[in-house]
Amino acid sequence: MTRKRIQIKKIDNISSRQVTFSKRRKGLFKKAQELSTLCDADIALIVFSATSKLFEYASSSMHQVIERHDRYSAIHRLDRPSIELQIESDSNNILRKKVEDKTRELRQMNGEDLQGLTLQELQKLEEHLKRSLTNVSKVKDAKFMQEISTFKRKCLIMLPIQGVELMEENQRLKQVPSLIHAHSYRQSSESILSNSSNLPEDGGSNTSLKLGLP
Repeated sequence: MTRKRIQIKKIDNISSRQVTFSKRRKGLFKKAQELSTLCDADIALIVFSATSKLFEYASSSMHQVIERHDRYSAIHRLDRPSIELQIESDSNNILRKKVEDKTRELRQMNGEDLQGLTLQELQKLEEHLKRSLTNVSKVKDAKFMQEISTFKRKCLIMLPIQGVELMEENQRLKQVPSLIHAHSYRQSSESILSNSSNLPEDGGSNTSLKLGLP
């Protein structure tokens, strides 16, 4: 007849709980002792009951096992920063290598450090430069057409204004000959009047006009 499996949960009955604790504790200590004997392991067990009673087992010395545990923990804490530093150093090395590779690629695209490249690598670099040049030409052409379109729009906006200014200038130039003619006529009139005023009177002249019959 098979033994019935006990469900692992807290025992509500206090008396049954104490009995179970005593049996299981003795079994645990016995298993620890067997493990230490069979495998030459250094084992220490510390158990507190529900009533705060201490039970302990050590294969050699509890104090020595605890000291050994503390030393191991201290060494482990010291090793952790070293591990983190190693990981950080590895990451830095990877980043440094990537930077060096990208720098070398840029120098090669500028036509430098090409001696160590194979024919296949040179062909690949040439194709890459051709594609880059094509892209640059496309962008340049697009910018050029955009500037032309902007210039045309500005010309269409300024053309009506310039047309009005040209018409006004033309009208002003048409008025210049008439102004010159009027100014010349006024100067001629003033000159004639000035000359007439300078003629001698009849009584004061030595020359007289005599009219008579033949």
